[in-house]
Amino acid sequence: MKVLITGGAGFIGCNAAARALERGDEVAVLDDLSRRGSELNLEWLKTLGSFAFLPVDVRDYKEVRAVFAGGRFDVVLHLAAQVAVTTSVADPRTDFEINALGTFNLLEAARESGHRGALIFSSTNKVYGNLDDMPVEPAETRYRFAGSRTAVSEAQPLDFHSPYGCSKGAADQYVRDYARMYGLKTVVMRQSCIYGPRQFGIEDQGWVAWFIIALLTGRRITVFGDGRQVRDVLFMDDLLDSFDAAVRRIDRCAGKMFNVGGGPGNTVSLREFLKILEELSGRSVPVSSSDWRPGDQKIYVSDIARARDELDWAPRVGVREGVARLYRWVEENLESIRGVLDSRDR
Repeated sequence: MKVLITGGAGFIGCNAAARALERGDEVAVLDDLSRRGSELNLEWLKTLGSFAFLPVDVRDYKEVRAVFAGGRFDVVLHLAAQVAVTTSVADPRTDFEINALGTFNLLEAARESGHRGALIFSSTNKVYGNLDDMPVEPAETRYRFAGSRTAVSEAQPLDFHSPYGCSKGAADQYVRDYARMYGLKTVVMRQSCIYGPRQFGIEDQGWVAWFIIALLTGRRITVFGDGRQVRDVLFMDDLLDSFDAAVRRIDRCAGKMFNVGGGPGNTVSLREFLKILEELSGRSVPVSSSDWRPGDQKIYVSDIARARDELDWAPRVGVREGVARLYRWVEENLESIRGVLDSRDR
């Protein structure tokens, strides 16, 4: 297949590109290399095979349109994004231009070029907002949903909270509507807490990787809120499996949205995650505390029943196995990770 991956030098993108190269696909990686660590991911990809690198910013419609005019793609994975809630609060215009306008540019370029392949969009659980209609109660190490509900399904009303939620939510709905209005074969993946190798996490985004990186490089770990926040975490390989499943079934699932996360079987709170790190490292993990951040859900767990039923997909990597694999990757790549951290500090 001929595959275009926007944000292809990012964490998810480079892993998706590596898988595509491994199976012999013709791959085009589109990325403006604005995120620290993306250059390292690009160099890593070059060791795996030959691919086209397109140094394009998704905000530039002329350049995006030229990419589609240059040839047809069987699959487009749209992963390019501004990914941190805190960054969106500090700079909402840039967040909007990358996430909402950038996605619109991609959709318009696909529509105008007559694109008929699959188009998979990386959305977020943040489109559901703070889940104010789902009361929670504290337990010793985590929050729990009060009452009978245990997870969030696609039927949950959208309730964008934070500029990031708004920009990704607007893109989410545009992607869905371009299937209904123009017949594009789009699928929206509302992702929850993806983690795995080649994730150069930072405090504001990619917390699973960041806690490991901070511990092993002697950086400060700050817990915002009380640490009982719960997320369902999904290992990278399982996410890529969901993309592949959607592409295989694109004629049946075009125009649909899927919650893609670890589900109820792969949840962890911040406090519980710190205990896992203590077990892996054999030492205590020093942390400091700070106030809650805007838009932070006390608990989010994906109901993955639709993905299981319609995509025949379910996570295979458990929390402890996945975290141990990421921990080993960080240990083996500490020198390059320190270089990325130092460049961010400058």
